Amino acid sequence: MTPSNAMSMEKDKLNMDRREFLKRLGIGTGSAMALMAMEPLSAFAQKDKKVIDNRMTYRVQHGSGEQISLLGFGMMRLPNNQEEVNQLVDYAIEHGVNYYDTAPMYMRGQSEVLMGNALSRHPRDKYYVATKMSNQGQNTWSFDASKRMYEQSMERLKVDHIDYYLLHGIGGGMNTLKGRFLDNGILDFLLKEREAGRIKHLGFSYHGNVGDFDWLLDHNDEYHWDFVQIQMNFLDWTHASMRGGRRSDADAEYLYGKCEKLGIQCVVMEPLRGGAFGRMAQELTDQLKAVRPDDSTARWAFRWVGSYPNILTVLSGMNRMDHLEENVKTFSPLEVCTESENALLAKIADEMSGVPIIPCTACEYCMPCPYGVNIPGNFTYYNEAVNSHILPLPEPTAADYAERQQKFIEGYRKALPDAEKWARACQDCEECLPKCPQQIRIPNQLSRIVQTLRVRKKS
Repeated sequence: MTPSNAMSMEKDKLNMDRREFLKRLGIGTGSAMALMAMEPLSAFAQKDKKVIDNRMTYRVQHGSGEQISLLGFGMMRLPNNQEEVNQLVDYAIEHGVNYYDTAPMYMRGQSEVLMGNALSRHPRDKYYVATKMSNQGQNTWSFDASKRMYEQSMERLKVDHIDYYLLHGIGGGMNTLKGRFLDNGILDFLLKEREAGRIKHLGFSYHGNVGDFDWLLDHNDEYHWDFVQIQMNFLDWTHASMRGGRRSDADAEYLYGKCEKLGIQCVVMEPLRGGAFGRMAQELTDQLKAVRPDDSTARWAFRWVGSYPNILTVLSGMNRMDHLEENVKTFSPLEVCTESENALLAKIADEMSGVPIIPCTACEYCMPCPYGVNIPGNFTYYNEAVNSHILPLPEPTAADYAERQQKFIEGYRKALPDAEKWARACQDCEECLPKCPQQIRIPNQLSRIVQTLRVRKKS
């Protein structure tokens, strides 16, 4: 069922009882829950839940019946200032945002601290906390180290239970999956914590090897996953496996579809592709402006992903008040994409997939580089040069080769004024490789930049 079809069915119910309406359509329980989740908190949804006084769109958590805001607050890149974080959280809660996502590795632990301080000022029933088992380094794979990480998250967040707990960054291959979660017994421990109520919902976030994703979902009868966090946006829907340097062979369409078939709701990360949609080529942005002149590319992207009924919440990293305000407006309430708008975004995705950008989302998991390279800064400028048609450079014999290269060099120096952070400082140590959720061959891509900067000597 497409998002637009789901919404058109909503309009027909009018004076019918909701369950009678669904019964007449012959829709099963899973699809019925999806339809109920498509609308803002309504009188129907409020029968058993308290009224939330705002226009935010909510989705119903399967099983618990919790009302989760379709806009979730991703807290990976918060201002490192408690007062600013408090202001952002206060505004978000006031406007109905109740899902807050963090991890022990975000801001080297400071994200959990800042988030815990800000949220604890509000009644506990006003928000849902999501954090993760971020035991990526082998020194944290032991049961004791992993358990301590879990307990420390509760301490930092100032809570006695975690609403949504995730195995963080699944996708490193079965050996890694076994080492991090299975052989050490930590997953069994987390399952018991869920039984005891200290974890309300247990899931995992997926980034790389689709074999791990399939294995965990194929064992759903054993683990009973409550949710799965995936990267989903209108480009990755059918073009994720085509991104340069990535080992995954799964598009978001596959990930979403498999979760939906199992009745497992999805939490979405990277709906804006790490901000890449805000830096789209001008001719693509113009196509969107021709249809909705007042909408930003971010609003288009959020509307697209939020239109899918099996999405529980869409995470956005909002470290500025103007971004938070715009996103709240987008979801209050969400205006589902039409069929023609979906077709336009699919067309734009096809055009973008042919552009040789580096699939970096600027998450900074790869940082710090031991040799000082600003890895995301290098990749961000490279992608901007692609979108502005400076790159790819023509053949060296072309008449405009020197001019285009000089423009690239000047822009590079302006974007990265500190030469110690340039791509040429990379020593191919590969320390960054296991940290990258996009599985980018980072040294190879930095080498491409170095080659592009190299001025050819005149013969």
